Amino acid sequence: QTSMTTKKKSATKAKAAAKKKKAVKAPAVKPQAKKAAAKAPAKKVAKKTAAKGSVPANKAAAKPAAKKKASPATAKPAVKKSAAVKAPAKAAASKPTPTKATPAKSSAKPKKSDSKVKMAFSTSDYVVYPTHGVGKITGVEEQEISGMKLELFVIDFAQDKMTLRVPVGKAKTSGMRRLSTVKEMDQALTTLKGRARVKRTMWSRRAQEYEAKINSGDPISIAEVVRDLHRSSNQPDQSYSERQIYEAALGRLARELAAVEKTDEDSATEKLEGVLQAA
Repeated sequence: QTSMTTKKKSATKAKAAAKKKKAVKAPAVKPQAKKAAAKAPAKKVAKKTAAKGSVPANKAAAKPAAKKKASPATAKPAVKKSAAVKAPAKAAASKPTPTKATPAKSSAKPKKSDSKVKMAFSTSDYVVYPTHGVGKITGVEEQEISGMKLELFVIDFAQDKMTLRVPVGKAKTSGMRRLSTVKEMDQALTTLKGRARVKRTMWSRRAQEYEAKINSGDPISIAEVVRDLHRSSNQPDQSYSERQIYEAALGRLARELAAVEKTDEDSATEKLEGVLQAA
């Protein structure tokens, strides 16, 4: 019995010693196991929340990131606006300069043309108006017509006992010109010496052509009419209408010749008839 009891006591002591050893070893192992156990559920929770997308911290972190990315984009239009503000300023500075120059040019042109017309004709000058022949400028008048003030040349035609008023700005466009030169009158006299050229057409058409030449005011054209309608003593007499056109052309040419040579109309007419008879 004593041996059994001693065995039992030694067994219980051995068990107690083993328990003590285990108790000493367990606290050293348990903290590491607890740390691993703590890490494991944290990873599982993070995976679950990432899958569900329910973690507000991730969303909050994503939003400011987007705002930070958008901030440089908003800075770009600010540079465009500043460039756009500078561009119209340059355009506004460049626009007014051409507008100031254009009206000055347009206003200067009519003044030059008027001065040229005024210098071309003056009082006491002999001029040739196409439909009336030679006349003399007696003066320049100012008249108000339909609310507009106009300067007019006053031209006296002594042969027709007529006074004509022509606007200064339209003197050249109306065909009014100065007297022919001596060379031009010599050319007109040479055409009188030439051979008559009568077309074989109806008289009505030829009469219109003759009148157009007379109203042109060109001395050479008028000399052609005088040459074609002149009849010598050996030729048949002219008709009434031919005689009228012939006298009108001869009178126009004689008046201009008298003004160029500073003689009277009768002496100029005799000179022209002498040239025709000599031819």
